[in-house]
Amino acid sequence: MAERITGHTELIGLIAYPIRHSSSPAMHNEAFAKLGLDYAYLAFEVGNEELEDTIKGFRAMKVRGSNVSMPNKTVVHKYLDKVSEAAELCGAVNTIVNDNGVLTGHITDGIGYMEALKDAGINIIGKKMTIVGAGGAATAIEIQAALDGVKEISIFNRKDEFYARAEKTVKDINEKTNCKATLYDLTDLDKLKEEIKDSYIFTNATGMGMKPLEGQTYIPDPSFLRPDLIVVDVVYSPRETALLKMAKEVGCKTMNGLGMMLFQGAAAFKLFTGKDMPIEHMKKVLDIKY
Repeated sequence: MAERITGHTELIGLIAYPIRHSSSPAMHNEAFAKLGLDYAYLAFEVGNEELEDTIKGFRAMKVRGSNVSMPNKTVVHKYLDKVSEAAELCGAVNTIVNDNGVLTGHITDGIGYMEALKDAGINIIGKKMTIVGAGGAATAIEIQAALDGVKEISIFNRKDEFYARAEKTVKDINEKTNCKATLYDLTDLDKLKEEIKDSYIFTNATGMGMKPLEGQTYIPDPSFLRPDLIVVDVVYSPRETALLKMAKEVGCKTMNGLGMMLFQGAAAFKLFTGKDMPIEHMKKVLDIKY
């Protein structure tokens, strides 16, 4: 890194809390080095309380852009000049691009999820998905899956601060796409089991399974799963969550969040630099295997 930093090096950030586990800095910096681009990518541990000042700082320092993760995805739009259509529809931002002082929010999580499935040889178009989550990443996945042609989506979430967002997501999907979406209370485990039973794919799109919830899962026992079910966890640290371990024992095809992280990062990389991320090289660096 030291030999690449010059007086012309542009900064790209990542703001979230917690963030020290993230593989994004290593991924982006490796891609910059591979392509000979004069950028540096750094992680900043920022929560909601520091968020407004952080965005002001990025603007003042002419930072090229930043990725955004929880808990900031659903609130950072308040400090930006505009958001993309997809970000507005999702109610979340995971990428900020600074074009000469104009800060625009984008969302690439849904694209990353769908591209990762495709790269792994998984085709969910015309099929049914059951998914847990209603936060920024979950909403982006649900919206993108519906837009891309998933036939039916059963969304589960607790009746917390995100439940109203899930209700809006379901309404938008049903009104603006050909997908049928239904929302259920996650505490209704019988219904969760029933919906998973006739789904092609089950996805955990929450932080359950990563610190401080490592070793935990919403699925109480293996009877909820079956060998021909595909199980995806957006968590990538640890690489094998309790959910994925249980699914492997049942015989399910599984995928962690590394592929999604790579492809959502690749979409952000393009927005930051105008260049395509060297995907095959990055898969080797990140040791992504399906």
